[in-house]
Amino acid sequence: MATSDTGSTIEVDQVDSEYESSSYGSYEETLESINNSIHEYLYENGRRYHVYFGTDKNILPADEMERDRLDFYHDIFLLILHGRLHQSPISPNPQRILDVGTGTGIWAIEMADRYPKAEVIGIDLTPIQPPWVPPNCRFEIDDVEEDWTYKSNHFDLIHVRQINQCINDWEKLCSEMYRCIKPGGYIELVEGGAVPYSGDGTMAPDNGVKVFFENLNRALEMIGRPQPEQNMMKARLVAAGFIDVKVLRFKQPLGAWPKDKRIKTIGSMMMVNAETAFQSYGLAAFTRILGMSNNQAMKICNDAYKSTTNRNNHVYKHLHIVYARKPYSHEVKDPDEVMS
Repeated sequence: MATSDTGSTIEVDQVDSEYESSSYGSYEETLESINNSIHEYLYENGRRYHVYFGTDKNILPADEMERDRLDFYHDIFLLILHGRLHQSPISPNPQRILDVGTGTGIWAIEMADRYPKAEVIGIDLTPIQPPWVPPNCRFEIDDVEEDWTYKSNHFDLIHVRQINQCINDWEKLCSEMYRCIKPGGYIELVEGGAVPYSGDGTMAPDNGVKVFFENLNRALEMIGRPQPEQNMMKARLVAAGFIDVKVLRFKQPLGAWPKDKRIKTIGSMMMVNAETAFQSYGLAAFTRILGMSNNQAMKICNDAYKSTTNRNNHVYKHLHIVYARKPYSHEVKDPDEVMS
């Protein structure tokens, strides 16, 4: 298991190195209509956004550029976590795994390869997953804030990564996940922090990254989706009834300034990712929610990216991972809450 690096200091490298069926004429027409609706998009700020579940359901784009970024960011996750796809100590032979907010499906696909006897399901708002996947992997398009149709006590692991910007009702979502996880099964939440830090005072008040996250956090607060830190993530799981909650935190340097080779690689990859990530997270948030012009929003995003390329800015943010276990009936006060 990867260990949290909370207490460590990153050493600086000083040298460069919904519908009614009666309204459709036939089953085939119904399927065609649904398919067309699912693939409805909004083009804005030079990017493409998915609108089937509502224009502001997900403020991130759903275009080819974003798919490439998400797959690249997955590689960053694996480097940070030493190649581990999950931190939860699940059974070596899980039967069912659910990936909530699967995105391009890359995590679900790799989990299906790693656990070939498990059924792996990826669910997302947007149909951007590849058609060719392992036989034990499949994808569904749905809104996870609606009532779930999965059976109770069904999954060995539910994995939730980077979906906070889409969720208004975490209490309901965590309740549904609790219901659908087997007693003894695990839930794992993964979210990138939205607060930048500097261990040596090199982040000025007007630093581009700092300004970007100040505006992003203001926008997310306005729509009721504040970006969580680990304590908030832990509190959500405890409130839902999970036990044995474990909290991990990892530093993500923004730039190639660290001295350690592995951490420098992470920072360099984060810098490459930032070239489109700031626009992905910022454009809709700044123009739709904060009312900025496209030029104002682009300037904040571009300034943030430029800041990551300056090796004198020793800035990092955190990656938060919180996982927990669903108790067995004898571990809860009311045995009727959990079916064993």
